[in-house]
Amino acid sequence: MARTAVFPRPIFYSFPIIPRQTADDMEPIQTIALTLGSAWASGINLYATILVLGYMGITGDITLPAQLQILSNPLVLGAAGLMYVVEFFADKIPGVDTGWDLLHTFIRVPAGAVIAAGMAQGLDISQGAEFAAMLVGGGIAATSHATKTGSRMLINSSPEPVTNWTASIGEDVAVIGGLWVSLHYPWAFVAALVLFLLLALWLLPKIWRLLKQGFQAIGRFFRRRRLEQEGKLPSARAGDDILRALYKDED
Repeated sequence: MARTAVFPRPIFYSFPIIPRQTADDMEPIQTIALTLGSAWASGINLYATILVLGYMGITGDITLPAQLQILSNPLVLGAAGLMYVVEFFADKIPGVDTGWDLLHTFIRVPAGAVIAAGMAQGLDISQGAEFAAMLVGGGIAATSHATKTGSRMLINSSPEPVTNWTASIGEDVAVIGGLWVSLHYPWAFVAALVLFLLLALWLLPKIWRLLKQGFQAIGRFFRRRRLEQEGKLPSARAGDDILRALYKDED
């Protein structure tokens, strides 16, 4: 299999101290870190991940593997940018952000697996190894997504919105910064990712209970909407409705 390298190039306008690298200078750990980083970031904010990777590809900061060069397509970048704007505002509304995260369970995790498999093409590996990279990427994306969703449910139990906004902005910064670190400081990123996975493993039982409550809340949300349309219940704002379903024993 022909090797398609993923390697950083100098970013003179913001990071002038980074030396120029060629494909022959590429270290496998850089591709591995970017593969893991892309999966991890996809589980937190898929659209920001696509924007960052597509931007770095279109500006020449990295050479994306053939399977992921479509991320630099203007139509893909435009669609990702539009969805990022929608998520940016939805992610700031308590209750709505939880519903958004739960629905994106079926989007972020598969996308993280596909992006990880595509990034793995930057290594001279077999198709079986690429499939293994897809499995590992999907698992990492699922872990970061579950951690984000569960932590946001905990944050939403507080009535004030400041922590919600802070967490949302912090997640976006973490995605952008994490991808940059995974490319330029791969060992540091891998170490941080290991710590994150250990922390997520410790939190997993509580997160799982919260996710179950979340899916149950989504079911109650749609049941309530049906009753509202039938005139059996008064109308309520979507965010308030989801919060009631999550944190109160209402039906």
